[in-house]
Amino acid sequence: MTSTQQRNETATETPRPGTIDMKLEAVIISVSDADRAKRFYGGLGWRLDADFVVGDAFRVVQFTPPGSPCSIHFGKGLTTAAPGSAKGLYLVVSDIEAARAELVARGVDASEVFHRAGPGQPPISGRHPEGRSYSSYASFSDPDGNSWLLQEITQRLPGRVDAHDTTFTSSTELAAGLRRAAAAHGEHEERTGGQRDENWPDWYAEYMVAEQAGKPLPT
Repeated sequence: MTSTQQRNETATETPRPGTIDMKLEAVIISVSDADRAKRFYGGLGWRLDADFVVGDAFRVVQFTPPGSPCSIHFGKGLTTAAPGSAKGLYLVVSDIEAARAELVARGVDASEVFHRAGPGQPPISGRHPEGRSYSSYASFSDPDGNSWLLQEITQRLPGRVDAHDTTFTSSTELAAGLRRAAAAHGEHEERTGGQRDENWPDWYAEYMVAEQAGKPLPT
């Protein structure tokens, strides 16, 4: 093997991180009836951003899920994919049971919450017993059969989030993070003799930043 081949293989195996921001803006899904789909996604409480019609051949409807930086597009003249062909689109939530309950309250036929013991393992009824991040799910579909998967993520795997960035995209997500920090801090106070920790705001902040970045949590 030549030195050039070795360098090429090394470059392929360990690609450099990108330096230019490329933010996923929108995902196109195919539907058979744009008005019906508009009623469905509006009924979920998603934000309607646009409904542009150009003649008889083109229409784009844009909805954005609460707290999401990415939107969906559907309509006419956008894709040749068959209606209902989008499968397993992920929606990340911080509380799987609350998210499913809201869908059901809005008339959505959502699945029961289920979890997996590990990657590739069969589904098991109920939320993960240890509340393990990435392990609890629920699913639902739109009228055409485009399917969505709710996934509960409370702590990111290491390297998935910039260690210096902490972002909460809604008051609901922030409140859920505060509740988890409060529960962990209660255990911390018990371990330290049951005394009130006057520096609890600093402890909360450290916990919530570490949780999002996938770093070791304070004890």
